[in-house]
Amino acid sequence: MHTTIDGIRIAYIDEGSGPAVILLHGFPLCRAMWQPQVEALTGAGFRVIAPDLRGFGESDAPAEGYSMDRFADDVAELMTKLGIGRAVVGGMSMGGYILLNLLDRHPEKIAGAAFLLTRCGADDAAGKARRKDLAEAVRAGRRGTVENAFTDMLFAPRTAQARPELVEEVRSWMRAASDNGMAGALLAMGERPDYCGRLGEFHTPALVMGADADRIVPPETIGPFAAALPLSSSCIIPEAGHMANREAPQAFNACLLKFVRLCSQPLEVRGEDRGGV
Repeated sequence: MHTTIDGIRIAYIDEGSGPAVILLHGFPLCRAMWQPQVEALTGAGFRVIAPDLRGFGESDAPAEGYSMDRFADDVAELMTKLGIGRAVVGGMSMGGYILLNLLDRHPEKIAGAAFLLTRCGADDAAGKARRKDLAEAVRAGRRGTVENAFTDMLFAPRTAQARPELVEEVRSWMRAASDNGMAGALLAMGERPDYCGRLGEFHTPALVMGADADRIVPPETIGPFAAALPLSSSCIIPEAGHMANREAPQAFNACLLKFVRLCSQPLEVRGEDRGGV
């Protein structure tokens, strides 16, 4: 499926029926990463929407116009076009940065916020410089630099050794990303604001999920992230890295489904659960 937002074609899947769940992929991936979660969520009675963010997958890739604001506005407009007033939104890595922007600028649309293997802080000076260097490498035709750097960090070491077919599948998604999308998203991530000091403002039910072998988002950051949110729960996926949703889908789905089900309950039943899930 596809629609036009801000003058460009945005591709997405829309499967199942019931309360809406929106899944936002990480960098430099696409909606295909969510297949195990789409199957689990639709099978549990939820409607799942997973877009290809601008510049990735089958969505158009304009030369300019990449920012966390623009990514978030694309999601908000897609919800409007699909007749979705509120949804549980899950964002993995870069998708989590977009989710923070949505909570900040479109809070009325978020019934629950699932922060999946992501962080609340902005890049430091060295991080910004590295993203700029990688964006310049992509623009100069050296996109393999980005693909290699991210492939090396996405998986737990044991996964990379035991499941080369999964590594190759993920690399195929990277190869499908456009140069414009990769460079634009790198710069957008480098310019994102720091939300760590503002998490107490967000009174939406939240989940913060990490993985014990994640080399991009260390598991020790998950507890403080969750503790700073007024209505939160957390979980750590064992024996998985940054691609925990594909490395350990059963554990990942169990954590996510418990949260999504909680968010679909009436407020008087839900309460204010801050415990682990």
